[in-house]
This record gives sequence, C-alpha cells and structure tokens, in this order.
Amino acid sequence: MEDRKAGFDLSGKEGLSLLSDTPLVAETPEELLDDETTPIRRFFIRNNGLLPGPAADPETWSVVVDGEVERPLRLTLAELKSRFPHRTFRMVLECGGNGRSFFEPAAEGNPWTHGGVGCAEWTGASLGDVLREAGLKDTARFTGHFGADPDRHGSHERQAMSRGMPITKALEEHTLIVWAMNGEPLPFIHGGPLRLVVPGWPGSLSQKWLTRVWIRDREHDGPGMTGLSYRLPVRPLAPGSDGQGVQTRILESMPVRSIVTAPADGRRYPEGTRAIAVRGAAWAGDDDVARVEVTLDGGATWIGTAMTPPRNRYDWVRWQATLPLPGDGSYEIVARATDSQGRAQPFRAAGWNPNGYGCNVMHRVAITVGPEA
Repeated sequence: MEDRKAGFDLSGKEGLSLLSDTPLVAETPEELLDDETTPIRRFFIRNNGLLPGPAADPETWSVVVDGEVERPLRLTLAELKSRFPHRTFRMVLECGGNGRSFFEPAAEGNPWTHGGVGCAEWTGASLGDVLREAGLKDTARFTGHFGADPDRHGSHERQAMSRGMPITKALEEHTLIVWAMNGEPLPFIHGGPLRLVVPGWPGSLSQKWLTRVWIRDREHDGPGMTGLSYRLPVRPLAPGSDGQGVQTRILESMPVRSIVTAPADGRRYPEGTRAIAVRGAAWAGDDDVARVEVTLDGGATWIGTAMTPPRNRYDWVRWQATLPLPGDGSYEIVARATDSQGRAQPFRAAGWNPNGYGCNVMHRVAITVGPEA
C-alpha cells in the first residue's frame, strides 16, 4: 500500500473549516451540529500523521491483540463480525484540544473552537469481549494502540499517535472496535475499515486504521502519552508558562460542554421579535449532564432548558428553550452546562496548559433583533 502524501481532501464533507492540510484537520461549525446523530458529511476530521493506503479488501484487514494475554489473537474484520456480538451505540467523539483557541495566551496546536466534536452511531465489537477471548493475565494494566498511518514525515518507523488506557476503561461495554458509522461501512477518512472508539475520553485514544492492541503491564509510553502530550498539569500553571519540569497527569475524561446549534452566530430577527427558540447539545465525558442553562444578560439571570434523555451512556443530550426578548437590539446568547458532579462550564477559559487541552469555556452566540442600522 502506498501512503497518501497529500493531506488536503474534504470531498464528501459539508461546511467543515480546514485547520490544517498536513496532517488533515477540519472542524464543524456549531450550527452544522444541529442533528441528533451527526451525519458523516458533517463529522470533524482529526489526523496526527499522513493517510495510509486504503485496504484492497476491508474484510481481510486484521488487528493483533498481544502482550499480557494468555492467547494472542490476530483477527480479521470478517472474524470480528462473525465471532463477537455486534453493539451499536450513539456516542460523542471529541478532540482533546477542542476549545483550544479560547486560551489566552495562545496554546500550541490546532486552533479548535467548539467544533472538534461529533456524535455518531458506532457499530462494532466491545473491546472487552475481545480481551476476554484473549485472556488477560493478572499483570495486564494498560493498553497501547497502533494504527497503519505513518507519521507526518511519511515514516512508519515511528507511530503518528500511539495512546493507551487503563484496563478498566478498555473493558467498558461502550469501548468498541468499530467497523460501521451511522449504519455504513466505516469511511476511510474516519479510520476505516477498523478503528477504536473510546467514548468520553480524548479522541486521540480512538486509534484510526487500527492494527494492534498491545496489553501492557505498565502505563503505555507511545507518542501522545509522555511529556506534555495529552497531559495536564497537576497544579495550576500561570498562563504562558512553558510547563517544563511540572508534574502532569494523563487527560482522561473530557470536561462538561454545551454548544448552541440554533440560532447560528450572527443571525438577525425581524423587528418586534419578542421570543426565540434556542437549542443545542451538551455532554460530559464519563459523567452525565445534570442541566443546561442559557442567559441573555451576561449571567445576571439564567433560564433552564428542556433536555432530551440520551439514548445510551456517552450520547450527547439535546436541549432546547424559548428565550423572551425585552426589545429590539443586539444580544449574546450564552449556554452553560453542569455535570452530575456539580462542575459547570466557566465564562472564561480556565486551566491554561501549554498544549491547550480541556478548554470547556461557555459557547456564545450573537444575535440582532430589528433592521440593519
């Protein structure tokens, strides 16, 4: 298979904003995330290296499970489908750097706003079922994930990204080896024919073009696991610090977040409009969304929203509200979600870190009521 050197290809996509062409990275404007299930054409793209060559026959694509297991496995896609129960869940996948552009001063990495996220229906086998078939040894502590994509220089000697997770997360029912997305064969650009989906945690764990799951007796140390990569400082840092020499922890569960999907930023309403419908989505990593509120007056007063219960764990919550408008003029709608642990989104970006992870600042949408000046 030949690697694809050109990164820029958004064919089949609708309205995405390109953040990088090599590697290919593109986010979805918030107003295009207005579906309960995010269409593939509107799903964000995040690559860490170049694209691998596509499989000649997807059914023969194979993944190895080895390391601290009793029975190492090599399973083709066809064997995964025939030997293990099929599971379908609608779950959020979110980039660890989502919201990065709101940090001050600027942090390193792609300047995501709120659109490094999507919620699709994923079909596959639970990784836990596969690991039980392999037989975990008592020494099994952590996974290491490997894909077919070369690094950004085209080299296969070093993984573009190789992250891992504690065995407890790997054994969760919702952690999947996926072969279908929204009922269709998993698209190549989203890791087809086979990828991991590790819900609630940074998308970098959800290895695309999956070739190997290495079971380890210690924390994985592949690219994306050490230094400042996908790690947060244990103690707060002064904004702008280089982060060198500070104690860090792995970024695991993503923080609570809400977005406004309608109205779109900049919308104008007719003169005399005195109420508008507002809706959006919210999610909270490993936790549940307890409530979503919106304000028109900078937080002086908050209005509760009606939330649609999630279909399953890790699905996002769709919410809606009717906002009264006191008169014509310009307004800013701000949405705030609170999780089941009582943690709410901040007005300003908090928890600055050099690589800009975990920024869950509130989403703001400007609207105008009345004719143009």
